[in-house]
Amino acid sequence: MNRRTSEVEQQAGVSHVARIGTPRFVGREAELTQVVRALFASSALVLVEGEAGIGKSRLVRETLAALRTHTAGAADPGAAPVTEPLVALCPPFREPLTLGPIVDAARQRRSDVSGLRLSALAGTLRPLFPEWGDALPPAPEPLSDPGAARHRLIRALAELLDRLGVRVLVVEDVHWADEATMDFLLFLATRPTQRISLLLTYRAEDLPADSLLPRLSASARQVADSSGGQGNVRVTLGGLEPPEVAQLVSSMLDDELVSPAFAELLHSRTEGVPLALEESVRLLHARSDLVRRDGEWIRRTLDEIDVPPSIRDAVTDRVGRLGAEAQQMLLAAAVLVDAEAEPVLAQVSGLTPDEVGPALREAVLSGLIDEDEAGRIAFRHALAARAVYRRAAGPDRRAAHRRAAATLEDKRPVPVARLAYHYRAANEMTQWRRYAEQAADLALAAGDHPTAVSLLHELLAEGGLPASDVARIAQKFPLLSVTGYLRRADVVSTLRSVLDDERIQQADRGRIREQLGRMLIHLGEHAGGVEQLQRAIPDLADSPSDLARAMATLGGRIGIGSLPAAELRRWIDRAASVAESRLPEAERRILLIDRITALLDLGDPAGWDLAAGFPTEQTSSQGTLDLARLAMNTGDAAMQWGHYQDARRRLAIAGDLSRRHRHQRLRDMTLVTIAHLDWFTGAWSGLADRARHWVRLDDEPVMQLDSRLVLGLLGAAAGDDPTAEDAVRSVRDDAARRGIAEMSMESTGALARLRLAAGDVQEALSLTDDAVEVVMGKEMWLWATETVPVRVAALIAAERLSEAEDLVSAFAGGFDDRAIPSTRAALETCRALLAQGRDEHAEAAAAWDVAAAAWQALPRPYSALLAREQKSFCLVKAGEGEAALSQWTEVAQGLAVLGAKKDAERVAGTIQEHGGKKPGRRRAGRRGYGNHLSPREQEVVELLLSGLTNREIAIALSRSPKTVAAQLNSAMRKHGVSTRTALAVLVTQTRFGAMADSAQD
Repeated sequence: MNRRTSEVEQQAGVSHVARIGTPRFVGREAELTQVVRALFASSALVLVEGEAGIGKSRLVRETLAALRTHTAGAADPGAAPVTEPLVALCPPFREPLTLGPIVDAARQRRSDVSGLRLSALAGTLRPLFPEWGDALPPAPEPLSDPGAARHRLIRALAELLDRLGVRVLVVEDVHWADEATMDFLLFLATRPTQRISLLLTYRAEDLPADSLLPRLSASARQVADSSGGQGNVRVTLGGLEPPEVAQLVSSMLDDELVSPAFAELLHSRTEGVPLALEESVRLLHARSDLVRRDGEWIRRTLDEIDVPPSIRDAVTDRVGRLGAEAQQMLLAAAVLVDAEAEPVLAQVSGLTPDEVGPALREAVLSGLIDEDEAGRIAFRHALAARAVYRRAAGPDRRAAHRRAAATLEDKRPVPVARLAYHYRAANEMTQWRRYAEQAADLALAAGDHPTAVSLLHELLAEGGLPASDVARIAQKFPLLSVTGYLRRADVVSTLRSVLDDERIQQADRGRIREQLGRMLIHLGEHAGGVEQLQRAIPDLADSPSDLARAMATLGGRIGIGSLPAAELRRWIDRAASVAESRLPEAERRILLIDRITALLDLGDPAGWDLAAGFPTEQTSSQGTLDLARLAMNTGDAAMQWGHYQDARRRLAIAGDLSRRHRHQRLRDMTLVTIAHLDWFTGAWSGLADRARHWVRLDDEPVMQLDSRLVLGLLGAAAGDDPTAEDAVRSVRDDAARRGIAEMSMESTGALARLRLAAGDVQEALSLTDDAVEVVMGKEMWLWATETVPVRVAALIAAERLSEAEDLVSAFAGGFDDRAIPSTRAALETCRALLAQGRDEHAEAAAAWDVAAAAWQALPRPYSALLAREQKSFCLVKAGEGEAALSQWTEVAQGLAVLGAKKDAERVAGTIQEHGGKKPGRRRAGRRGYGNHLSPREQEVVELLLSGLTNREIAIALSRSPKTVAAQLNSAMRKHGVSTRTALAVLVTQTRFGAMADSAQD
């Protein structure tokens, strides 16, 4: 293209621009003031949102300049001065090194840590900062739990930032941040003390669906509200308006005027996105399409040449106008991604020493790359870097990646994550495997198990590994981290394919099978997991830890196979024997929890004795999380046994510990179990909404099934969900397929009750055939609670009374008067059903009374009310019609208050059939209970007696602390006391007095 001005243009007063400059900061003054003012205050969280090229990074640069040149008093008198911020950048590719952006930023801030007076906790940082090995404390004991390991690492890194004096942390492009980095930011934002202000930039459209950013924002606001801090400042950047477009373009053209028509055209083509504006102006300049006429800049021919529709087109066109050497230099910068010094860039470019200088100057003059204060060179915009990278030919890209890898290998510490990235892109698979495994090892050591899983899975799935490497890589998978992360089905599929490799040695095959089996169980595939464990045990003789774990896991899978409880108990004892003789304390503690859980699942009270002896004083993060896991497992067992108050206490402990130590999956499991407990105890208010939340939880089949069951049961009782029975049936089918025995039994019993109530006796019998056979064959009478009563009712309805009597006799004999309240209530229900089936009306009414009292003592009010309903039928047949009507009226009102609308309407209809008056609707709220405690107040008082604080009670009941405090105040008012202690003493004395009166009677 002719770059000289024509004579015609000169005569018309037209001239071309001689040079083009960097645009000034335009149109964001209000946002800058808002951000700077927030950061001058203490403990602020500033979120800057906007699409690519909208100016987020420019706003950050201007903010940093303002923080450096202004005093705190200039923005907010009396506020603390702001020190030099620490700036981290999240790369556009997944950084396999845990907390990579923060680590790189800290490394740039300081070359060593001597003199920082770091605590022993800082030894955790050794894998992240190997170059500081001489100055860091010794590495602490490794933790097997990913949540504990990550939390310890996060605390150590936070301490490092505190010692470095960081008061403002800037993290750009958090939509690319790894999960560990987001966890770290969440930790910083919610610390009650030593808060660091955060300035985060991100693209909302690129945020992962499960991003922690919304949670971080909400948590920071809660902390700010409670402490009086600054709280959240959210800035959303949009496109510039036409007048601002004119200002920006003018700033690039020596502040000369820009024609309104030109500004309007640029705005319409770029929507005011600053990067698109800048690139378009530079392209116009390169094409000589930008001219000055009569004192203002215009397009030469507005109708002929169109502004490029995308930044990529603009960058591609600009790069194409550069020399081949400059293009090669730009490709080197795009391949490196991170900012690097000139010598590194020169080596990666592949240019000769004579070519480097001119090529670099031309590339810098293009405006695409820039040099920072440390002399490092990088693209000014990530979009431009990607455009350059994509336009390059494949062989050229691979060659540049090979040169990048060769250059970076000389760095210390060795950047294994970047080397893995470059060798993979260069298709150098042997070297990629070497560095990918090293990166996975670093991630494991630092507690970043999701990243480790991703790398290890990629190594196995890629193929080509030597036989000796296959087993080693497979055994590195951190089991617990697979649950809740990544595409777990893909990981399982990959491990299965590894087992098909005939090169794997027998011992290695056993270890891989053991790990695969436990992984399948965590995924809710119990049957498949048990099969793998059984096949693994013969190959694990030389691995006591793996052998004990496999045995303990098998002993707890009581729902799979035909082994009776006694045989399963032997598996558990064998695992304990191996653990006690050969394993270190930490592993014995984990296996002890497995043994306690298995024993309680078997209905063996020895599990409670072992749980009582578990050491509660734990000083390490791993030990504390072991306590949380024990509390969760025993809380679930206590719920199955019918120790509902104890279950709430244990689950409250589990929820609190898992929350404080950020073990999200354990906390989710605890909350789902509390929701199920709420179904049993009649705490149905708001329960459906909570269950729906957990139903939507992706990749957690056990939690989803549990929540679907609760939803189905609630819908069936209320009668307002026509799909409720189908939901219960689907849970039953899915649980049976997966081998999740407890859930299969409960859903089977619930479905059989629904079919029996609908008059379908045969299906009720068919549904319970296999379930009761399993209960009796395995001697698992704990499962009889949900299945045997409905089976007895169906047998009586089918006029098979003798079979029902035999079943109840076997139930009573197998139960052997164990201290399992839920099973005791179920047995009393069966006895009442038999008396009713024999037409022994008075005896049946008394038996139903006993059953109702047993259910209410748990408390399980729904079952108690249904038992009292049956008692009334027996009273009518015994000639006590008035007592029956009175009882039915109370039952109907109780069911209505509970939320069992369908059942309440059925009982109301029964009352009318027997000549009674349909009961009126009972008022909700305090007035309905008078001076007696409401069910919700009673729950709060029960947990108070267990020694829980208001906060722990709130967690256990899924209520707010304010609601719990209000309900305790109401309970104190009704009892005429003014303190929690007085309330506890009065309730306890009242109960002892009632027990004494009962004993005298």
